Amino acid sequence: MRRHPTFGTLVGMSRPTTIDEYIAGLAPPARERIAEMRALVNETAPELTEAVKWRSPAFLHASGVIMLVVSAHRMHANITFTPSTKEAFAAQLADFTTGKGSVQLPYDRPLPTELLQRMIRYRIAEHVDDGVMWM
Repeated sequence: MRRHPTFGTLVGMSRPTTIDEYIAGLAPPARERIAEMRALVNETAPELTEAVKWRSPAFLHASGVIMLVVSAHRMHANITFTPSTKEAFAAQLADFTTGKGSVQLPYDRPLPTELLQRMIRYRIAEHVDDGVMWM
């Protein structure tokens, strides 16, 4: 068997069912970045609950709707919100590679904690106030 370059686990091992399992299966620096992102989400929005969705850590509102998902990749971590949340912060995200709702956070750059906190709060508000669901 071979080891996955990002996840450090043996390829073919079982899928994680908890965020703790997900993080434990990562190799540095992905392990540290995902743990840092998890702590940031829990500090910013302690009312969210954790789950694993699509093999990645997800944070859900009490209504059961996903607020955001984080994931580890070879050279970066991703944080994924709704496209509307990402677009609301487009100017602040100009220096980042983005996707439909995702933001790449390279391991060799500091985590933009203040920006991410604002995005997390915005995402929760757009769901609570405007009924914006997941993608």
